[in-house]
Amino acid sequence: MDWDVIEVKPQGDHLLLVRFKDGLEGTVKFLPSAFRGVFAHLRDTVQFERVAVLDGVVTWPGEIDLAPDAMHAEISRSGQWILS
Repeated sequence: MDWDVIEVKPQGDHLLLVRFKDGLEGTVKFLPSAFRGVFAHLRDTVQFERVAVLDGVVTWPGEIDLAPDAMHAEISRSGQWILS
């Protein structure tokens, strides 16, 4: 799919730079309020920076991931996806 992520890089302070298969690039920003539930342990910078791409999806250990289609849609609209 065009919304498959092909690259993700942590950019400090809970910010990710992502690039999609179709060439779209943008950022994903986690606000402090996003660190609840399954995302709670990602508040730790070391854990957050363990981000990777697996089968076109931004993932972390522990089966945590972000929906690439929703991410692509929001980044194509505004250049960023802010998670709160």
